[in-house]
Amino acid sequence: MSHKIKVGDNYEYEFSFTQEDVEAFARLSGDNNPVHLDPEFASKTIFKQPIIHGFLSASVFSKVLGTDFPGHGCIYLKQSMDFLRPMYVNLKYKAKFTVEEINEARHQAIIKTIVLDLEKCKTTISGSATVMHKERL
Repeated sequence: MSHKIKVGDNYEYEFSFTQEDVEAFARLSGDNNPVHLDPEFASKTIFKQPIIHGFLSASVFSKVLGTDFPGHGCIYLKQSMDFLRPMYVNLKYKAKFTVEEINEARHQAIIKTIVLDLEKCKTTISGSATVMHKERL
């Protein structure tokens, strides 16, 4: 993409995570909470099975904003997030991005960021990102 983005522009990205991804994130982050890694422990929780780390789930926002929309050169300034529902390995999700505001003088935008569980059609993460991009905003 080389054109400037405008209010109302949107982007979607489908993804999923494996248990191997969860284990790698646990090693990198140091978050080895058994709710993510131990099926026996997780079976006794309200989730009944291991769940994906919230920040691994939300890492899709960084991937898309930095590589696809607005893309290379994007600087992440702020992210708010509400984790609304658990996410599980090997399920399909869709991240959706919608440009809500642009400050052309500062080359900044506020972009709505959500993740949808494609099987249940329910929002799992809802938030907003503030980004800067010299060429695209």
